[in-house]
Amino acid sequence: MSRHRARAGYLEEAVAHFLKVTRSYWPGLFHCYDAADLPRTNNDLEHYFGSGRYNERRATGRKAASPAMVVRGSVRLVASVATRLRTFTPHDLRPENPNEWRKLRAGLKARRETRREQLRFRRDPAGYLGALEQGLIQLALPP
Repeated sequence: MSRHRARAGYLEEAVAHFLKVTRSYWPGLFHCYDAADLPRTNNDLEHYFGSGRYNERRATGRKAASPAMVVRGSVRLVASVATRLRTFTPHDLRPENPNEWRKLRAGLKARRETRREQLRFRRDPAGYLGALEQGLIQLALPP
């Protein structure tokens, strides 16, 4: 664009502004153009997530997202889209980096535990807060 800016006619000033603004973009900002199968636009991304939501509703019969999708969505959604693209063998499913896999599992476990605590609070707010208070008192007491 910078090479042919003069040919833009009355849009030359707009092209110059566009070049000035885009010069500040860091490398990798538009990663979607480097990876062949990555969605390019918001519409593509909405379709990507919407299809996962649609299939989850069809499979579970729920109108809203299932609790499993809320807790494990970062894994389930990617897995559901990936399995449409190709079939995976057991060898493909073996984690390449066990430490990264453990971190992912720990994050999912923490999210699940947070959801469980929210449920406990909703069922019995006074009892839940009382148990928390009791735990804090025990921590404050000398051994």
